[in-house]
Amino acid sequence: MEQVWEELGFVWPLALGMLLLLPLLVWAYRAALARPSRQVVYHPYLKALQAAAVAGRSPGQHLPAVLFLLALVALIVAMARPVLPFPAYRSVATVVLAIDTSRSMRAEDLEPSRLEAAKAAAREFIRAMPPGVEVGLVAFSSYATLLQPPTTDRERLEQAVDLLDLAHRTAIGDGLVAALRVLPLEDSDAPGGMSVVLLSDGRNNYGIDPLEAARQAEAQGVRVYTVGVGLSENTYVFANGYYIRAGLDEETLQEIAALTGGAYYRASSADELRAVYQTLARAVRLEVRPTEVTALAALAGALLLIVAVLVAWVRVYRIG
Repeated sequence: MEQVWEELGFVWPLALGMLLLLPLLVWAYRAALARPSRQVVYHPYLKALQAAAVAGRSPGQHLPAVLFLLALVALIVAMARPVLPFPAYRSVATVVLAIDTSRSMRAEDLEPSRLEAAKAAAREFIRAMPPGVEVGLVAFSSYATLLQPPTTDRERLEQAVDLLDLAHRTAIGDGLVAALRVLPLEDSDAPGGMSVVLLSDGRNNYGIDPLEAARQAEAQGVRVYTVGVGLSENTYVFANGYYIRAGLDEETLQEIAALTGGAYYRASSADELRAVYQTLARAVRLEVRPTEVTALAALAGALLLIVAVLVAWVRVYRIG
């Protein structure tokens, strides 16, 4: 956000120098009002004229001039081409969901299980995406599997989520690399960019080092949001009648997010996991970008000019 505000300002700031001429216009207006008439005119309806003059000196007599002055200010600001922050849907964006499917995901500390809670949250995330955003799905355990290349077909995506199933080991690095491979990296500089949302409940114990994969993502300009679920390291969880050793490696997930400019989220319940994915959906679909608003300033100036003319015409017509 700080970077956005640093980019605010004007494309042609020198045009604002014309604002220094406005006090001169105010002085000329006041001088014209104070200037006495050079001609003496005798009129049979002197009292009526005096009453009209008093009415003309009401506070509203200056309203057209004030509106005209504000219109000039708006038009000068438009000439300077102002830039302001505006939230906008990203016109080009691709997101890949990378979900841990190791055996510890069958744990039931997230109801009905970690995997089923992750599936439900992923479906809500997919439905929250605007139509133009492509979403892909990768599952990783002892190896990474591309279940669905990035697509805008929400029905196919939800069908792919249903295919998530459990296997041995946890290859976080491989899952991230598989997600990077399906991203259209030639468009990584386009508005919206490329993102990976990676969920895991364990510690990497197979395949490429996750931090090495994170450095690849950083080099390619891909932002990685990481989500940690489950309990802390060196604990056991009960699942399907027996205990499974499970340990969430928060430190690694935090480092992945920090390296790539993303963010880390912790979810210890199904409700928290759904809330995390809803937050991520908003983060992916919206961005605040510096936007030139010259047209808005010019429109404001034109409307103020029109109102100034109408108010002046109404006053002249009423007095006449």
